[in-house]
Amino acid sequence: MHFAAVICNLKMYTLQSRGRLLVLDKPKVMGILNLTPDSFYKQSRAATDQVVEMAGQMLEQGATILDLGGQSSRPGSERICADQEGERVWPATEAVRAAFPDAWLSVDTYHAAVAEQAIRLGADIINDISAGDDDPEMLPLVAREQVPFIAMHKQGKPETMQQNPEYKDVTLEVLSYFREKKIQLESMGIYDWVLDPGFGFGKSLEHNYTLFQNLETFQLFDRPVLVGVSRKGMIQKVLGVDANHALNGTTALHMAALMKKASILRVHDVREATECITLFLKLES
Repeated sequence: MHFAAVICNLKMYTLQSRGRLLVLDKPKVMGILNLTPDSFYKQSRAATDQVVEMAGQMLEQGATILDLGGQSSRPGSERICADQEGERVWPATEAVRAAFPDAWLSVDTYHAAVAEQAIRLGADIINDISAGDDDPEMLPLVAREQVPFIAMHKQGKPETMQQNPEYKDVTLEVLSYFREKKIQLESMGIYDWVLDPGFGFGKSLEHNYTLFQNLETFQLFDRPVLVGVSRKGMIQKVLGVDANHALNGTTALHMAALMKKASILRVHDVREATECITLFLKLES
């Protein structure tokens, strides 16, 4: 009996930042480092004096990118100003860059002022939950600095976004948003961008799962797709658990996301996500 070989159907992307090239020839892990006192998953919170140690652990466990954020965007969270966010993000960015000069560092912010100084201190990537919509200076900054940009879709503001979000067709509306965003970004010379559908950001449980089921449709933009579902409410609500007990569900959705061609997994638990990718690649080989 002859068995046909399974051909790995993975698309390769690249991201360039200040003379360095990140090759996404297989899925990568982005580890979450929250420099906040109020992130929804307590174990992801990193004080400035802990961030280097936590970053080192994530890199050792298989993270390719580290995502540093100074402001919680969980549903119901309160906004803080750019200066306060910067006071959290900038020292950590500088410390992690000094400790790990070869690591890829992302800064999670929608404030252009925070992003600009973070780039000066060594950030390689800007991860904006508003895709440049909340600060008119963000996209000109990214275009000028020529750093990769993660554009996420959200409906509403974090304070109120989960209060009865509505769509006629969530997949079609998010696709339409990114069609316009692609035109906007590329007209400004921003070609190294990553698409994040924004699970949990202004979407009901059913919206999230409908969007997830249609994840492969985002391949039409010919850009890497980032999936951020780690320990989120869309897992907690279905399984009847809290964030502390949502790892198993997270891993299940990570494997499903990989099968739907996700390029980057943004995660709290790096080792488990790395193992998930390893098994996925074995299945695809």
